[in-house]
Amino acid sequence: MLEIEGLDVAYDDLQALWGVDLRVGSGEIVALIGPNGAGKSTLLRTIAGLVRPRRGEVRFQGQPITRTRPHDLVGRGIALVPEGRRLFARMSVLENLELGAFTAGARARRNETLAWVYQIFPILRERRHQFAGSLSGGEQQMLAVGRSLMACPRLLLLDEPSWGLAPRVVEQILEVITEINRRGMTILMVEQNVPAALGLAGRAYILETGRIVAEGPAAELLGRDHVRRSYLGLLPGTA
Repeated sequence: MLEIEGLDVAYDDLQALWGVDLRVGSGEIVALIGPNGAGKSTLLRTIAGLVRPRRGEVRFQGQPITRTRPHDLVGRGIALVPEGRRLFARMSVLENLELGAFTAGARARRNETLAWVYQIFPILRERRHQFAGSLSGGEQQMLAVGRSLMACPRLLLLDEPSWGLAPRVVEQILEVITEINRRGMTILMVEQNVPAALGLAGRAYILETGRIVAEGPAAELLGRDHVRRSYLGLLPGTA
């Protein structure tokens, strides 16, 4: 579904990504892990059309999208849940959700999709007339995911879905991601909670200082000494 080849991205003279190659197959959950400042969010923003690469190509369903405008990418089936949620705080929950269905195709399915979002996030139905800014952190994350689902995407890009949330809420968000994927949606997620990310994903990539340094089945990466030492704080051979 998604293919990235030789991607270089820079902010003025500061290069953020170097020759990144990555692929995501239809129906997969793929995790992208790495330290802060490695370029993970930059990669998602580039896929979503918010950042223009210097070199390389991004293809979606076999078609090049490297120069496609962000709103056109949403219409083609790519939605980003950004880090920090980026909600309209002085608008209601329902208004935020409805904004997600701005393309013609999504508007035609708005009522059906809204019913689905309320099914997986019942609290959003209860809070639908509240200002988004009055929600708890976990509820805001649910709203951010729900707003992106309203666009009826084929590929969902998740940037730090568990950021700043209590463990109980993190578990709930991860369960929803699994359910969304079970319904056929492809997911590429950036996540600092490495055990959760690798436990959820089928495959994973490790991005460090703007370069992919490892890739493979998530369970295999979880057992590698480098991952255990650098991201889990475990010594090789320890449980």
